[in-house]
Amino acid sequence: MKNIFNQLESEEILNRIDKLSPNSKPQWGKMDVAQMLAHCSSFQDIALGNSFPARGWLGILIGKFVKPIFYDDKPLPQNMSTIPTILIVDKKEFETEKEKLKQKIITFQSNGSEKCTTHPHPFFGKLTSEQWGKGIYKHLDHHLKQFGV
Repeated sequence: MKNIFNQLESEEILNRIDKLSPNSKPQWGKMDVAQMLAHCSSFQDIALGNSFPARGWLGILIGKFVKPIFYDDKPLPQNMSTIPTILIVDKKEFETEKEKLKQKIITFQSNGSEKCTTHPHPFFGKLTSEQWGKGIYKHLDHHLKQFGV
């Protein structure tokens, strides 16, 4: 499984983000491309330890049993539910969101695994830095595929 802490894999994600345009259309889902970038940026904030959404009851109940779907080799399901606090529904500006996300990915990758949050994921619970690195890559890959890049 690819890991965002790997320099080459991080660069691959950044290059794919650069292939997006304000006119990129989703192959599934309700978010437009700017909202997707803002959503991914908000998710990065959780992994960076800048945001601490509360754990929901469903995550507390089953999160630890299903958490391998976050970091295993299988693709995430299309239209999977998301953490309510990072569901983006308001209008966003494409270039601003694109640059914000790229900077957060660069920061996360350059900080390295030792600076990854130790705060639990709001659904899956406690994750190792390796699981976060794989999960971040997988989440970004999922949304970039959603927009055809």
